[in-house]
Amino acid sequence: MSDLTPQSDAPTPTTDKITQAARETIYLCNFRVSVDGEWLCLRELNDISLTPDPEPTHEDPKDPIAIERLNLMNMAKLSIKGLIESALNLGRSLDSDYAPLQQFFAVMEHCLKHGLKVKKTFLGQNKSFWGALEVVEKLCPEAGEITVSVKDLPGLKTPVGRGRAWLRLALMQKKLSDYMKALINRKDLLSEFYETNALMMEEEGAVIAGLLVGLNVIDVNLCMKGEDLDTQVGVIDFSLYLKDGAHSSKSAEGDGHITAILDQKNYVEELNRHLSATVNNLQAKVDALEKSNTKLTEELAVANNRIITLQEETERIKENAFYCDSTRKKMEVGKPDGNAEGLVPRPSRQGTDDVHTETRKQLKEETQLRLEVEKELEVQIGMKQEMELAMKMLEKDICDKQDVLVTFRQQLDDVQALNHELSQKLQGSDNVIRQKNEIITRLEEKANQMSCTIKQLERSENDLVKQARSLNTAAGKLVQRH
Repeated sequence: MSDLTPQSDAPTPTTDKITQAARETIYLCNFRVSVDGEWLCLRELNDISLTPDPEPTHEDPKDPIAIERLNLMNMAKLSIKGLIESALNLGRSLDSDYAPLQQFFAVMEHCLKHGLKVKKTFLGQNKSFWGALEVVEKLCPEAGEITVSVKDLPGLKTPVGRGRAWLRLALMQKKLSDYMKALINRKDLLSEFYETNALMMEEEGAVIAGLLVGLNVIDVNLCMKGEDLDTQVGVIDFSLYLKDGAHSSKSAEGDGHITAILDQKNYVEELNRHLSATVNNLQAKVDALEKSNTKLTEELAVANNRIITLQEETERIKENAFYCDSTRKKMEVGKPDGNAEGLVPRPSRQGTDDVHTETRKQLKEETQLRLEVEKELEVQIGMKQEMELAMKMLEKDICDKQDVLVTFRQQLDDVQALNHELSQKLQGSDNVIRQKNEIITRLEEKANQMSCTIKQLERSENDLVKQARSLNTAAGKLVQRH
């Protein structure tokens, strides 16, 4: 910038062009903006050797106007791409408070202001892109509605405000790309408003118009206020773009990976809880079955004892019955022998009938008791068989439950191992996030340093403007003296 001092008394066209460029946005003339992948690189022109960019340019790579066009095109690429990605991630219509949308309008305003011709009026010099936008009405009849709406908006008092309102209405109509293409194709009409080396007159303008096609996929709902459009200052916030996009995408992927890990961890914990509840239920069932088994064993022992007792009683009853039968037979056999020989006195008939009646009665009772004991014995034997069958089924069920319990314990061990592994991965992800936060902090510090540098350059720009004005004044005085 120290080489801007004119070598002649009168201002030359080169001096006027450099002074005009100095009045533009500070990054246009003191920085070179380049896009390396997803990076936004800002480098001072005095600190680097200028090399041609991949984009085809016909001018000298050291030409500051060409560098300004390239810078604006790169900024437009970043702003349009960032707006589309953020809008798709947001998933709803955008409003006027959305920061990427505001930055897009600021970048478009700078693109339309680049290389404007200065019109002199009785109020002073005027530079506005509203006149160029009014031409679109002649090229595209459907743009007449936008122009009429802008002129009817209350509160708009400046051409700059009308131009900003036109951009917002065209974006809401999803016709901004079509209007810009139609305008850029008519360079004969644009030459009235722009210099020959302006962005709208070169191929960078066509590239930006092509990039605007992607904005048709987003929905915008803006509430325009005339006072805000007239008074707002379109300043580009470089902090939104001074980030590693690849790093951000990796961060998003890392966040998504962490979210998936957390979901898996929650699922495993829920599964672990269900398995623990199932194990507890099975353990309770096993305990209940063991108690039932013990109770059934005790009942079986009691039944066995009763069966033994009944068997002893049955044997005793059989012996009594056998004794009664033998006694009766002996009595029947001994009765005719005594009568024949006359050796044994003959008992009385009444006594014999009583004995027989009592014996028959006792025999009948014993027989009935025997039948009852046999029936009860059969019932007890059937119960014993059923209890043995139930015991076998219970033992089989217990074996199956124990196998299932072993399987559940193995699954629980696997789940605990997986939970431990996920916890380690989560700790690693936390470390990665911490590193990313540190990187972001360093980038913010660099952005603050860049802001300080920009402020210093603004002050130097003001000094340069003052010097240029003083030089113009001195040149005018010299001309008057001559």
